[in-house]
Amino acid sequence: MAVPSVEPPAADGSSVPPVPQPSLSLPECGSNPQPLESQRSANSPWLEPQAGGSQADSLVISLAEASRQFDGTGADPERNCWMAVHQHMHGVLPSEYDIREIDEDLYLAVLAYRRSQNAG
Repeated sequence: MAVPSVEPPAADGSSVPPVPQPSLSLPECGSNPQPLESQRSANSPWLEPQAGGSQADSLVISLAEASRQFDGTGADPERNCWMAVHQHMHGVLPSEYDIREIDEDLYLAVLAYRRSQNAG
C-alpha cells in the first residue's frame, strides 16, 4: 500500500508545491574513447615549454623538485607529482579520501619534466 505524500501547509495556510529534484546524468564508463592527450586544452600554458623561460616553466620545475620530497614514502613519480600539484593548488596535502580536482595539464607537465630529469 502506497503512502500518500502530504505537504505541510505554508505559514499563510496555503499548500506548498513540492520542490523538483534535479536529475543527474553521468556518462557511462568508457563513453569517451578519446585518449587523455586529445582531451587537454590546446590553450594550456603547461603543454610546451616557453622560449626564454616563463613563470609557468619555473612553476613546473619547482613542483617537479617538490615532488621529490615525497620519494621517501614511495618512489612513484605519478603519485608524488600529483601530491605536489595538489598541495600547490589547495594549500594542503591530500587526505586518504580527498577528491578535489587538480589542473591535469599542470600535473602532466610536472610529470613530464620530472621524467625528463630522471632520463637525463
